[in-house]
Amino acid sequence: MTNVLVVERDALAAEAVERDLRRQGYTTRSVHTGARALRTYRDADLVLLSLELVDMDGLEVCRSVRSDGDTPLIAVTDLDDELERVLALRAGADDCVVKTWGFREVGARIEAVLRRAHRNTAQDKSISLRPLHIDPRSREVRLHDRLIPVTSKEFELLYVLATHSETVVSRKELMARVWGSNWACTSRTIDTHVSSLRAKLGSGRWITTVRGVGYRMGYGGGRALGGPEAPGTFEMPEAS
Repeated sequence: MTNVLVVERDALAAEAVERDLRRQGYTTRSVHTGARALRTYRDADLVLLSLELVDMDGLEVCRSVRSDGDTPLIAVTDLDDELERVLALRAGADDCVVKTWGFREVGARIEAVLRRAHRNTAQDKSISLRPLHIDPRSREVRLHDRLIPVTSKEFELLYVLATHSETVVSRKELMARVWGSNWACTSRTIDTHVSSLRAKLGSGRWITTVRGVGYRMGYGGGRALGGPEAPGTFEMPEAS
């Protein structure tokens, strides 16, 4: 299911938005400050960001999210003002809506933004690493025919690794492919998402850590590449 992060300063307003989104089939969570939004948005499939926040400029939050990568983001403004919408779009928002608009329209705009965001992978081929199956068309991950709920970034990370299942994918390449970023490799973003995927897949053996390099696809069954003393990890051999 699509996970929407609602960023809204008013707790009651946020609760109302979440309630309507859940009725439309989304999973939600909400935060009430820009600082909190910047700490949590990477786990969301889409951010619904109010531009009127108490601790910082909503446009600045928008710029920070966009500079980090391609997380879909819809700005929400109090006033139906053309300049406000233009500024939001220039700050990196994929769309801008007014709070007075009906939730059916907001829901339709969310669907449209998500379609555009997923368009790049629509022609990619499904990958089957039995019993793990990854389908980019439906954005679904199945293990033993059981649907595994993953976020948008978790899906993209797993798909990149599975596409290059015979090789090690460096942290730098993962950051570029999944987050569209050239962050320093000390970032814990990848580690957090890998840890979450391992927990959801029920085994650290599906994603193997190659220390000092990056990650590669492993195997859900059998002995981990690192042996019993270090499941899910192994050292690259030193050059002779």
